Amino acid sequence: MPRIRYHVAMSLDGYIAGPNGEADWIITDPEIDFAALFAQFDTFLLGRRTFELVRGAGASMGKGMKSFVFSTTLRPEDHPKVTIVNEVSAATIDPIRAQTVKDIWLFGGSSLFRSFLKAGLVDTLEVAVIPVLLGGGIPLVLPPAPQTKLTLTGHRVYGTGIVSLEYAINAGSKT
Repeated sequence: MPRIRYHVAMSLDGYIAGPNGEADWIITDPEIDFAALFAQFDTFLLGRRTFELVRGAGASMGKGMKSFVFSTTLRPEDHPKVTIVNEVSAATIDPIRAQTVKDIWLFGGSSLFRSFLKAGLVDTLEVAVIPVLLGGGIPLVLPPAPQTKLTLTGHRVYGTGIVSLEYAINAGSKT
């Protein structure tokens, strides 16, 4: 079954975006193969704010990628190239998993990640820790979040100081 993977960049002090949602602090490393990373996925799950940021920047989620946007305010008729989903639950996620071949990228943000954690629907947490201290912003997961046990499954240190950490989310550990 395809895994739902929360793959995200985070500052060393735990923020995935600056105080105004900015991401200009995220550096890239020439050793990171983004084509290989994107090739692992065929589906994106986005929160409304992340969707609006991506769309506003003129970015595309990738050719042939299915996109599902979790929102109670967006109207499907205004966004025909994505599927709008109203709630995070097994009833809404199971059909998405059933039509997916590759893994699923949970692509933002911290509120959506918290909802997936609470529902027990995210399988891995993959964080690229960027060597910067923001001092404030949007945290990795918004409180209140369930206490969740993780098992380190991989790590890598890049020349720019980026540290990639991969964790499995332990089933049944959410409290």
